[in-house]
Amino acid sequence: MSTVEIHASFQDEQSAMEALHKLQALRVVDVDGLYAQRRLTATIEDTLADRAIRLIEQVGGSITSGQQD
Repeated sequence: MSTVEIHASFQDEQSAMEALHKLQALRVVDVDGLYAQRRLTATIEDTLADRAIRLIEQVGGSITSGQQD
């Protein structure tokens, strides 16, 4: 299993928390964040990366970087 680490930023803390909950429902490998700073990092199976990116963008997030492990 290959994973992708995605770093995202959000306009507000609420959007970051919404993304967290939706990513957890998507069953990401790991998700962590600095919600007060409106950022999160998600480790995702590469097969789910496109869905996770779309989810982040749908709640108003911006992908700041991504790296495949």
